[in-house]
Amino acid sequence: MFGLGPTELIAILGIGILLFGAKKLPEIGSSFGKAIKEFRKTQSDDAETEQKSISSSKSKKS
Repeated sequence: MFGLGPTELIAILGIGILLFGAKKLPEIGSSFGKAIKEFRKTQSDDAETEQKSISSSKSKKS
């Protein structure tokens, strides 16, 4: 996972707790997860649209 070991992940978590507090971290994690999910959904939708466009342009040329 991005070349991070357990020690680095624990250090990042500790810094996050110090900066944002233990109560705010679940909210931040949740919103970050939702943002990644939406990004992946948009990316796959764009790929599907592009494939449809390519296939329709190929069928028009034939």
